[in-house]
Amino acid sequence: METSDRAPGAPNEEAAVDSGQHGYTADKDAYLRRLRRIEGQVRGIARMVEEDKYCIDILTQVAAVTKALHAVSLGLVEEHIGHCVVGAVAEPDPDLRAEAIDVKVKEAAGAIGRLLR
Repeated sequence: METSDRAPGAPNEEAAVDSGQHGYTADKDAYLRRLRRIEGQVRGIARMVEEDKYCIDILTQVAAVTKALHAVSLGLVEEHIGHCVVGAVAEPDPDLRAEAIDVKVKEAAGAIGRLLR
């Protein structure tokens, strides 16, 4: 997933929650286009199986879809860190800030862990 050098969305997580925006909101259309393209690739793989195509050709397409999904996943992780974690750091209350940072970093670590399984 291509990323830009733009500043992350809302300045803090509380503002993001109130506005209903997430870190990926500015790039939502690009994410949706990418996911639709991946959806088409998956349908193509199913068609290859239906047509009894050569297994290595099918596996090549599965690898391409897997790589595309990883790119989407990494983009979303980057958005989470750039928006949600940075938003937690901007929390004005020092007591809430430490807890908010901990929660957001643990969320990111958990998501990364799931991607690596």
